[in-house]
Amino acid sequence: MVANIRTGATVGGAVRYNEEKVNRGQAEVLIWNRMLDPFDTAGRMSHERCMASFEPFLQANRRTTNTVFHVSLNPSPEDRLTDEQLGEIAREYMERMGYGEQPYIVFKHGDIAREHLHIVSLRVDSTGRKISDSHEYDRSMSILRDLEQKYGLHPSIKGQELQDREGLRKVNYQKGDVKQQVSSTVRTCLRHYRCASFGEWRTLLEAFNVSAEERTGTIDGRDYAGMIYGALTDDGYGIGTPFKSSRIGKDVGYEALQRYYERSKTALKEPGALDELRGKIADEMKRCSSRTEFCERLHDNGVDAVFRLNAAGRIYGATFIDHGQGIVANGSLLGRSFSANAFESWFHAEDQNQIMHERQTAMSKEPNIGKPSSFNPINTILDLANVQAFEEEQQQMSNRKRKRRIKRL
Repeated sequence: MVANIRTGATVGGAVRYNEEKVNRGQAEVLIWNRMLDPFDTAGRMSHERCMASFEPFLQANRRTTNTVFHVSLNPSPEDRLTDEQLGEIAREYMERMGYGEQPYIVFKHGDIAREHLHIVSLRVDSTGRKISDSHEYDRSMSILRDLEQKYGLHPSIKGQELQDREGLRKVNYQKGDVKQQVSSTVRTCLRHYRCASFGEWRTLLEAFNVSAEERTGTIDGRDYAGMIYGALTDDGYGIGTPFKSSRIGKDVGYEALQRYYERSKTALKEPGALDELRGKIADEMKRCSSRTEFCERLHDNGVDAVFRLNAAGRIYGATFIDHGQGIVANGSLLGRSFSANAFESWFHAEDQNQIMHERQTAMSKEPNIGKPSSFNPINTILDLANVQAFEEEQQQMSNRKRKRRIKRL
């Protein structure tokens, strides 16, 4: 079983998301705890009644910004569980996570290959104090392992977290209904990832064949700002007609994204928030000898490395997408050791070493029959020229960095 925990500032959005699934017949309310009956007199799920149950806790809140606890519990496709068993699993999970006395509502979703749960609750208790989230991920994993043994469930598989996120799949223009595909992917990315800037947001969406563009300016003396979304091919080329964010909803528009970036910045500034991602990257930098190998090994660990190159093939940008943690971070955010310049220096040096090695290997394999000597002055001069050019470029980079440091001082 896999758990994906997310936080947020407005519980109404999490309730509305699940309510829409219920209204489309893709989900149902399974159980609720310390809440009013979530259905109105006509038997329909009531957003207002759910919010009335959460409101006293929100009013008592002292200073917690991200008040929402929204988790999805995803059993293996091979597990067959009754509604009663799913309800018991949800209750035990919430109890052991410290939310047993909190208001929460559990939804059973059936809109993908296997049934799974969504639970919406609050991170503040009735006195306004924050529920402890210390070592939340580790505690959650430990609880899930116990539940797997107790109910005889199949253990989670590495990488399943990404597969289990509804709507998180590449847009396929040929399948049609492009707006619905884009809408689903964009909203899922908003729920499951943290991006501190538009550049990171655009890079994330491009990984799922979605284009994003900011449009700002002035018309008749009035400023405007908006978002344009569209579909991409697997090669990264635009296809079809892009459309305004208003055709999806305000929650994916320009103003909503500015608030999303600020929330993400706050979350990523918390102590230790980026330590795991830094560790993964640093480990592979020690082990890999080329950019291709580096990207492949990181991908195997659930992290995509996206490098932006100029016309000369020089790296001018680096972004890392950690699908397990839901983090999208530019190299500059992670630190100087992970900046575009650092990777350019590293990969360039590795490329030069590889060229030298291949040339030396080729020379050593050349037969000496009919040759007065294995020494070739032309090859030697070329090799020395390559080494000299490389050393000069490294010196120039060092001088530019020294000038930048002097300017900052």
